This record gives sequence, structure tokens and C-alpha cells, in this order.
Amino acid sequence: MRRGEDRRLRAGHLWIFSNEIDTRATPLDGFAAGDQVRVMSEKGQCLGVAYVNPATLIAARLLTREDRGSIGSKFLLQRLRTALELRSALYPQPFYRAVFGESDGLPGLILDRYGDVVVGQIATVGMERLRSLLERAIAEVLAPKTLIWKNDSGARALEGLPEYVETVGEAAPERLQIIERWPEGRELRFEVSATEGQKTGWFYDQSFNRSLLSRFLPAGARVLDVCSYAGGWAVAAQAAGASEITCVDASAAALDYAEQNLQRNRSAGSSGASLNFSRGDAFEVLADLAESGQRFDAVIVDPPAFIKRRKDIPVGQAAYRKLNQLALRVLEPGGLLVSCSCSYHLEGGGLLEAVQSAARHVDRHVLVLHAGGQSPDHPIHPAIPETRYLKALFCRVTRS
Repeated sequence: MRRGEDRRLRAGHLWIFSNEIDTRATPLDGFAAGDQVRVMSEKGQCLGVAYVNPATLIAARLLTREDRGSIGSKFLLQRLRTALELRSALYPQPFYRAVFGESDGLPGLILDRYGDVVVGQIATVGMERLRSLLERAIAEVLAPKTLIWKNDSGARALEGLPEYVETVGEAAPERLQIIERWPEGRELRFEVSATEGQKTGWFYDQSFNRSLLSRFLPAGARVLDVCSYAGGWAVAAQAAGASEITCVDASAAALDYAEQNLQRNRSAGSSGASLNFSRGDAFEVLADLAESGQRFDAVIVDPPAFIKRRKDIPVGQAAYRKLNQLALRVLEPGGLLVSCSCSYHLEGGGLLEAVQSAARHVDRHVLVLHAGGQSPDHPIHPAIPETRYLKALFCRVTRS
């Protein structure tokens, strides 16, 4: 590494950018993508072992701080066992994010557990080259009947990797089963597509926030769930006693799953909340609802990331502001707004600023009752800000 460029690494981060490397001493074109290397300070001290990709801005990711040979099966088994130990202490049943990349010391790897099915995503060429060893380690530690590699993210193109979906072990089931257990002991059950859903199938990162909804939602509330996907928030609202639930999503398949999940979680012998489903663009549907005079006691907006790269920040901030502004227009005075963002580049106060700006535009007064983050199976590495990405604001909204 170049002189003085190892400070962030010594502080605990795992990434090494291409401009931090002394390319005269170690030309990057001397490496193949995915090669494992020893990382050296300019004084010759070994900082650990990493894998490299000469073609990307993040040119290397540290796997261990030990001065050792190449990373193999023993290392992967130890990392997976450590990750499992944490989740087993937090969750009574095997439904959670089992590996969260850098936070679990396995940069570029995501594993979600659905009982005896594991769905994984590999984002980097260095981790891709470890795939066969990973499969053996996953089989030994997690022992799934089926491992689904859902490597169809467009982000893989940045690493020069192809997209694919492949299954290891038994044939993939048509649907994934999910159980979310709330602190008071209630269990909610969901199903999503095993291969056609978003990301790795389910958004475990919001499960803890969803469990808090009953604290803020009044009984009998009329609830609007925007960007509902398969109904995680809607089912939480139903469990909290909502009388009417409207789900909005651009995907007809997602709305079908939402309806099935709502029906699946109705109390025995109860007709439950009245259900409505609206397929369409979130901005357009909200505008139409406002124009038609419809109002709700609670509005939940949990959109996909509007800011995927730093250069998208201005446009993304405007999108969050606009979406929340539309949500406030259909919210009854004294109602509950749950506003979320999964954009890392929308920094800590960015969502709060978007909500406040939206409130002033439509003459509303907002009080934040609770500010949430991602569930504990997505632990935050204190030296890696990129591992802290999810924001969720529970707000009471009145007339100004």
C-alpha cells in the first residue's frame, strides 16, 4: 500500500481502493481477478490476506488480518460457525440472514436461511473463486437440503461476473417458507417465490421494525402499504388489528403473494381486515388516491433503493421527498407515517430531511416517535459505514 493509505484498514475497514495501492511496487496488472494476496504496508508490515480485482475501484477486500497462506476450507468453516453462533443466540428458528458480508468477515457473500433451504448471493470475483469450498462449508455448518445461488444481481457486472441462478442439492422448492417470531411470542408465516422474488427472496432486514408496528398502530386503523412486495408490513398491520389494508406494488406476482400471506395469517374464525390491492407505480397510485380523496390512518412507504451510487444522491433525495410528500397527502391528521430507506448513500439524517421537507411542502407537522435500523441478523461493523444502510422512521403527523 502507498504511504499513509493503510490508516482506514488498520482502523478496521476491509476495503482497499485502487488509488491506495503502490502500483510501482506491485502493478495491478500482475494479478488475475480473484487472486489471493498478502497486503503489505509501505514499511513492509503484513496487514493480512485479501482477494483482488484489478479492474474495479475496490481493488481488494481483506479476508483476515493474520499473516498466513491462502484462504481455504478451515477458514470458511470458522467464519460460518461464528456467524451461526450469533444467529442461533438471537433466533429460535432457522429463518434469518445467516451471513452478512463484511460484518461476518466474508466480504462479497450473502446467505439467507429459510429452514432447510439456503439462498446465497456472491457479489465479487474473489468470493466466486471460493464457491466450491463455500458449498462444502455451508453443507457442513448449515446442512441445508437445498442451496440456491441467486447470482442474478446487476452489480455482478462491475466485477466482470455473469448472472445465473443455480441449485445445489435437492431440487429447489417452488416457494420459500418464512417464519417471523415477534418478541411477545406471536409467529407470522409467509411464502415467497424461491427463484423469482426480489434479492434473496425475503427482506429479513425489516423484520424487527415490522414487529414494532403494533406499538404505534391504533386498533382498527386503515393502513396503506406502499411498495408492499409480498406483504411483510401488511401482515404486521393485520396482526396489530388494522381494519382495512391496501397494498400497492408494481408487481402483480408480489401482490398475489401479499394476498396469500394476509389470508394465511388471519386468526381462526375471524374475517380479519378488509383487503385491497392496487398494481401500479407508487408515485402514480398515491397521486390518484390523493385526488380521489381517500385517506388512511397509517401509511407505510418502504421503496427499493433510490440511490445506488453516489452520483444518484440528488435525484434520489428528490424521489424520497416526493414519495413522502404524496404519502402525507393521503394521511389523516394524527396518523402514523412509517418511512423507510435502504439506500446507504442516503446518510443518517437524509431520510429525516426528506420527510421534514415533504411535511413543510404540504403544511404538516411531523414528530418522530422511533428511528429504527436493520434487524440484528444484519449486524453493523463499526468501522465499515457501508454495513449500516437501513433507516425506518415511525412518525406522528398532524396539521401544521
